[in-house]
Amino acid sequence: MKKKLQQLRTVNITRYVTPLREGGSLPAIVEAADDFLYVLKFRGAGQGVKALIAELIGGEIARALGLRVPEIIFATIDEAFGRTEPDEEIQDLLKASTGLNLGLHYLSGSVTFDPAVITVDALLASQIVWLDCLLTNMDRTVRNTNMLWWHKELWLIDHGACLYFHHNWNNWQEQAMRPFVLIKDHVLLSKATMLNEVDTAFRPILTRALIQQIVALIPAEWLESDLFFTSAEQHRQAYIQFLETRLAHSDIFVKEAQHAAKSVI
Repeated sequence: MKKKLQQLRTVNITRYVTPLREGGSLPAIVEAADDFLYVLKFRGAGQGVKALIAELIGGEIARALGLRVPEIIFATIDEAFGRTEPDEEIQDLLKASTGLNLGLHYLSGSVTFDPAVITVDALLASQIVWLDCLLTNMDRTVRNTNMLWWHKELWLIDHGACLYFHHNWNNWQEQAMRPFVLIKDHVLLSKATMLNEVDTAFRPILTRALIQQIVALIPAEWLESDLFFTSAEQHRQAYIQFLETRLAHSDIFVKEAQHAAKSVI
């Protein structure tokens, strides 16, 4: 049975609540017109819409694979929003982020995952390591696990550092086939002893049709600013081809992860 993705909701941001200073992209907790709180990722932050695209692709692929990810939404900021913000840095960020941004549902009461306190079984650890190898996610380390423990379940957050190749599209076809050497720093690598089984289970799920649906969620305006491509559609197809190529050669990143795991003490 083919998976059918739901379209992302769009909400209007009504109140800036508090910054999350630990994030390099200057995310913040905000309130929207639907009265829910979200962790907002701003298009005007340092890495711009690239981080939002990575967040969207990474989060929705994780969700399609059955992993827990907070709801991802599009969030609009009006040009008048933030005029009364007293912090000049935040005011500048809000001004630069007028228009469409990306948010994740705020998991109130969640705690940061601590591997010394919370045990993750081999299957789940292998699923997350496999996902991060596919997405070249460098940001799931002991220093910054980017996982939350909420309602006795593990939730994945912050995929903005995934697909880092897209900050420079030169030789992207070659990069699609490279092993992910930074997996050696993954917080769950030592537990990931079922990578072969996960590879066999996950590759059939990520069909071309499903990848196309996920990449189709990216707003055209986020794709049109990259001068490497002549159109948003050409840009979109490059993401699809990168992911398909990486999946077709998943044995490369699986073997790299297994090799790295043997070196973990």
